[in-house]
Amino acid sequence: MRQRMKSPNGAQLTTGQRDQKGQAVMGLWGGIRWDFSSVGGTGAAQAMDFVKMHGLGNDFVMLNCLEQQIPEAELPALAVRLCDRHFGVGADGIELILPSDKADFRMRIFNADGSEAEMCGNGIRCFAKYLHDYGLTDKDILRIETLAGIQVVEVRKNSGGVESVRVDMGEPRLKPEDIPIALPNLSFQPLEKVVNQSLTVNGQTFAITCVSMGNPHCVIFLEEVDHFPFQTIGPQIETHPVFPLRTNVHFAQVLSATEVKVKVWERGAGPTLACGTGACAVLVAGALTGQLERRAVVQLPGGALLVEWAENNHLLMTGPATTVFVGTIFESH
Repeated sequence: MRQRMKSPNGAQLTTGQRDQKGQAVMGLWGGIRWDFSSVGGTGAAQAMDFVKMHGLGNDFVMLNCLEQQIPEAELPALAVRLCDRHFGVGADGIELILPSDKADFRMRIFNADGSEAEMCGNGIRCFAKYLHDYGLTDKDILRIETLAGIQVVEVRKNSGGVESVRVDMGEPRLKPEDIPIALPNLSFQPLEKVVNQSLTVNGQTFAITCVSMGNPHCVIFLEEVDHFPFQTIGPQIETHPVFPLRTNVHFAQVLSATEVKVKVWERGAGPTLACGTGACAVLVAGALTGQLERRAVVQLPGGALLVEWAENNHLLMTGPATTVFVGTIFESH
């Protein structure tokens, strides 16, 4: 069976065909519809349309849930299946576009391991672009509900459509209990901030600075990051007992007072090409340790984000979002 969907300019595109094993054959562009319906009888199949997007290489499978719902109990396993880069679509996470009674829309994100994320800076830029590309809103300023609270995004356009998205990421949370982190010395030496505190991992001690952007981040500044074994150290810090909810980990190299280079280990996803909330956390950590100004370019493996810690204490992050392809997944049961 071959399905046709429309691109943002209205062109008809062939987007999917089911092969004999029920695997997805993915198209190139367009479409906002997805269908999660079963065909009765033996060998019933479920079909789901999706759009693949990325923000600086941090990639997501977008699912439009405005009119239909995926059963809650199935979401973690669905995320694992869709994010598998060999047997699924391949992504760092899935995003659900949902209605909201508190904001314009609601965003939910599930990581590649099935855990749910409170917030994602790259993901919310993709979310905003999706809404505009597929005619779900014409507002340039959007309020989006997340587990970390309501986020305000500004969509910036040129003649070709959405050029970039600026996100008001809110205020950084610095108290240990808000991150959360439970360092052993906090019980007898209370801290307002976790800045340059020592953390030992397998006999190696690091100076860590911790920030919550609605999700936990641990930032470590190094002389250079290109040859540092972050894929070994990252998961050890992510799952360290001092982080009861686990943590994202960022290894940062200051290039100047207005530029920093970062390697990312994301909680629940592993090494990724970018992390928007992490970029904000790195800027805050750099400013708190006197290494960065309050406005800087954060260079990530997938590209650059501009981050500013404004006078009102809010973090403003600006960067691109890109549509990669559209497709349909079929699963036989």
